[in-house]
Amino acid sequence: MDDKLIVSSIEIKSRLWVGTGKYKDFDETARAIEASGADIVTVAVRRVNITDRKSTNLLDYIDPKKYKILPNTAGCYNVEDALRYARLGREAGVSDMVKLEVIGDDKTLFPDVCGLLKATEILAKEGFIVLPYSSDDPITAQRLVDAGAAAVMPLGAPIGSGLGIRNPYNIKIILELIKTVPIVVDAGVGTASDAAEAMELGCDAVLINTAIAGAKDPIMMAEAMKHAVIAGRYAYKSGRIPRKLYASASSPIEGML
Repeated sequence: MDDKLIVSSIEIKSRLWVGTGKYKDFDETARAIEASGADIVTVAVRRVNITDRKSTNLLDYIDPKKYKILPNTAGCYNVEDALRYARLGREAGVSDMVKLEVIGDDKTLFPDVCGLLKATEILAKEGFIVLPYSSDDPITAQRLVDAGAAAVMPLGAPIGSGLGIRNPYNIKIILELIKTVPIVVDAGVGTASDAAEAMELGCDAVLINTAIAGAKDPIMMAEAMKHAVIAGRYAYKSGRIPRKLYASASSPIEGML
């Protein structure tokens, strides 16, 4: 796509970002990433041994010259752990960017908003490019921007649920409220139409993991998501027709015989 996405002065070509969890093996992960066309790939610092380069590692399958590796703090349930793994990712030379997660509940995996705000502020002051996974609350989105977030990543639905965009109205409000940083839907996408809907709302990107990795054919689904995100972006930029209660003839009747 010819309209580039900028996150904290970093140019990102693809508006589809992908995760690396839940695949059957590293080879399938690499093939799905390739099919997706993404150039942002998230890696869970807590679940991937990024410091031991002697053993087989997920990072061996992701070319850092081709992809921007985005470390994430998945699996962290408190501020201290989130800070620790964010710093570990940077110290290992992976990236100054971090997808920040501070999970508040083990069953729903909803974010701990208070902890997220605190961790965002600390990491932003340390020079991190912080991309926090948050609830779809517009006020939380604004607070995260005030705390120094380089993007806001509201959930579309609970992580891995595949329910799609459950509250498009909150997403619309966030888009109206936040104009200074990108808005990236993170979590809840189940299929290509969900990704297209997020983009048609005006979101800047979509991050997808489970919907691709858990599909019967992850490689084909990755490509489907790529096309859905492009189509959704084009539809948003072109401007849809207004909804009407009654029919409107597609061919004008003036001048007909």
